[in-house]
Amino acid sequence: MVDWLSLAVPLAYLGILIGSLATFSSLYRKRKYQKAATLEPWFPAHLQRDIYFSLLHLDPSAQKEKTPAVPESVVKAALLRRAKEDIRRVLALRSQKQALSVLLQRGSVGDDLWQRFLRAEKEMEEEVKDVVAEANAYVPNWGQTIFQSANEMMNNDIYRQRVSEQQEKLAEEKEWWSKKKATTQEQFMKELNEGSEAASPSVQSPAPKSPEPASEPISESVPAAPAAAVQPSDDEAVLVEAEPSNSGTPSGGKKKKGKGKK
Repeated sequence: MVDWLSLAVPLAYLGILIGSLATFSSLYRKRKYQKAATLEPWFPAHLQRDIYFSLLHLDPSAQKEKTPAVPESVVKAALLRRAKEDIRRVLALRSQKQALSVLLQRGSVGDDLWQRFLRAEKEMEEEVKDVVAEANAYVPNWGQTIFQSANEMMNNDIYRQRVSEQQEKLAEEKEWWSKKKATTQEQFMKELNEGSEAASPSVQSPAPKSPEPASEPISESVPAAPAAAVQPSDDEAVLVEAEPSNSGTPSGGKKKKGKGKK
């Protein structure tokens, strides 16, 4: 016979344990959902989506003044703008996910920020599906090409923004260049005036030149060297005697040379 009294204690323990775990799990999930609901959204309000829904649910019969219904082309344009904003947000999430995951692994950010990011991803997934469904409702298979058209619109907006920025910079550069040109021209004229003043000295009549004395002959200017006195040496003496005869016949000439030493 089974002793039910001995089995009642462990069964009661298991029941209490399972009940406590279920209660804790339900409370934890509720708190988690409440905390996620109170978290700040990752993106601001989706203005393009709100405009689209406002145009879609606009009922002219409910208004006091009779106004024409919203044209379908306007609603389609609003849907395109909504898809363009969705593309911008999806690209932002893709570029931020890797950096945020690295920061979360390092402990630089908390779980609250990660939960906000995950919730934004889920919201964008649902948003994209809703846009595709709305596009297919207007035109069959338009949901496959609506994001391509929205991407072209976004690129066109980026191009126009860059062109406008360049136009603003062009005006600033023109103003800067005009100032620079005026300053350079002023400095150039100032240097030109200073150079002309320095290059034009006071004009004076040239003084008459005094006549230069005539140059003296070289023979007068160069003194003659004194003739050296020739004296016979003691060693030799030359005596020349020549006596012409009155009769015309030479009586004879006598030359005497003498060399002698004292």
